[in-house]
Amino acid sequence: MIEQLRRYVPVLDWGRSYDRKAFSNDMIAAVIVTIMLIPQSLAYALLAGLPPEAGIYASIAPIVLYAIFGTSRALAVGPVAVVSLLTASAIGQVAEQGTAGYAVAALTLAFLSGGFLVLMGVFRLGFLANFLSHPVIAGFITASGLLIATSQLKHILGVSAHGHTLPEMLGSIYAHLGDVNVITVVIGVTATAFLFWVRKNLKPTLRRLGASPLLADILTKAGPVAAVVVTTLSVWAFGLDESGVKIVGAVPQSLPPLTLPGLSPDLVGALLVPAILISVIGFVESVSVAQTLAAKKRQRIDPDQELIGLGAANLGAAFTGGYPVTGGFARSVVNFDAGAETPAAGAFTAVGLAFAAVALTPLVYYLPNATLAATIIVAVLSLVDLSILKKTWGYSRADFIAVAATIFLTLGFGVEVGVASGVAISILLHLYKTSRPHVAEVGLVPGTQHFRNIHRHVVETDPAVLTLRVDESLYFVNARFLEDLVQSRVTEGCAIRDVVLMFSAVNEVDFSALESLEAINHRLRDMGVRLHLSEVKGPVMDRLKRSHFIEEMGGRVFLSQFDAWHSLSGRPAAAE
Repeated sequence: MIEQLRRYVPVLDWGRSYDRKAFSNDMIAAVIVTIMLIPQSLAYALLAGLPPEAGIYASIAPIVLYAIFGTSRALAVGPVAVVSLLTASAIGQVAEQGTAGYAVAALTLAFLSGGFLVLMGVFRLGFLANFLSHPVIAGFITASGLLIATSQLKHILGVSAHGHTLPEMLGSIYAHLGDVNVITVVIGVTATAFLFWVRKNLKPTLRRLGASPLLADILTKAGPVAAVVVTTLSVWAFGLDESGVKIVGAVPQSLPPLTLPGLSPDLVGALLVPAILISVIGFVESVSVAQTLAAKKRQRIDPDQELIGLGAANLGAAFTGGYPVTGGFARSVVNFDAGAETPAAGAFTAVGLAFAAVALTPLVYYLPNATLAATIIVAVLSLVDLSILKKTWGYSRADFIAVAATIFLTLGFGVEVGVASGVAISILLHLYKTSRPHVAEVGLVPGTQHFRNIHRHVVETDPAVLTLRVDESLYFVNARFLEDLVQSRVTEGCAIRDVVLMFSAVNEVDFSALESLEAINHRLRDMGVRLHLSEVKGPVMDRLKRSHFIEEMGGRVFLSQFDAWHSLSGRPAAAE
């Protein structure tokens, strides 16, 4: 019972060995991450179309709940760019930005996403995320990064613009170029340039000046805070808000409130599919980061328990004024590099953000939206990787088509179409690849007991014996392909009297494939040719024995291909 509880509540496991050293390291990591998250949380709420405080609220309770139920010791949960964009796209279709209905829709989206993730975790369905291939994920994130950066140009320019696709955004921005606020442009461009410089050059510069690695790291992570402070003071001191510079304004000075998501059938029906897409994308991004960081310390991540941890985090966001969250790449890497040893670092970060929500929110009244936009642009452009197009073009045309299609559809038709098409393309790509399995005609390598492709190696063959090595499991998608291949190879009047299907790479034979094998057997028998199998794996053989196929097969089942060769070619049998 205790072991089962520890499985679902990992804090009971790592909490037993928590000591003063871990506490010290977690506190240092929490300070660094908190400094980074304050401006980032405000910025991502802006991206989602929500009040800035929603970003901080979404970074408090979710972090604590993940610390209790999650398995990663370095993953930092909260609002992230891609999920914020997906949130804006989803709830923008059911409510108008700035209304109470918009905020309720965000809570409902978090609730549905959390419930879906928890259900997937309870039923151990984490493997479903594997249906999104890495090239498709890379393409979607690249396109999303470009969309997010473009969506923030309106804040850099100080104009009103709209749209969820790249053509819509660019067209809207172009139409409002006459409304550009020069002061806002100066603030936005300066802040963006400064943040890019901080990301690339500040840490090396500080190290050259003699700063310790820890101090250099903290100051680098605090770069966005410096941009926030300077631009906020500038707007306040010179009254720039009166000159048209848009600012954050009043932010409630309080802890996250208790909130209730809207559960009306119409709202739930409208947000269910977007919630599922957000859940899948968020989980894939989160578990990829968690596994990468865990591998560096030889730790283990349980994907199914991660679903429960992320689900609990999203449910927490739904009841505390937040919106959908997941494990962020940038903040998790910062958390890891800062020395976080346990999920308690996340809980300490939540305490720091709670303090910020209570004591620091009045200080951001004059914070210009252009600075938050600069923070988002600098963060998301690091996700853009157009080199994936070149890499996939050189390696696999099919993967290139999948990446290019995902990028094009996401930019041209919006993130929801991009996500849905990414899932569809990943599945279709898998079906396409497995529908034409690699089947090699093999022969004996002289002086060995090994069989290799006759087109790649010098091998011995027998014109009366055809051996085909099937390099893929057989199921309904590719079963007919094998039928046609054998039919085309064994024609009337040929010298072949025995066909051996080498099953060393076959892990599964479904019922459709069984019927195809039976059809092959009947056709060969009518032609006076015997069908044999070799090197059949135990589980596959067990299933074949449940049918009448083995009894009706014209030939035999050989333990090894070497035995089949000697038996059918008329040579002496191999020594036992």
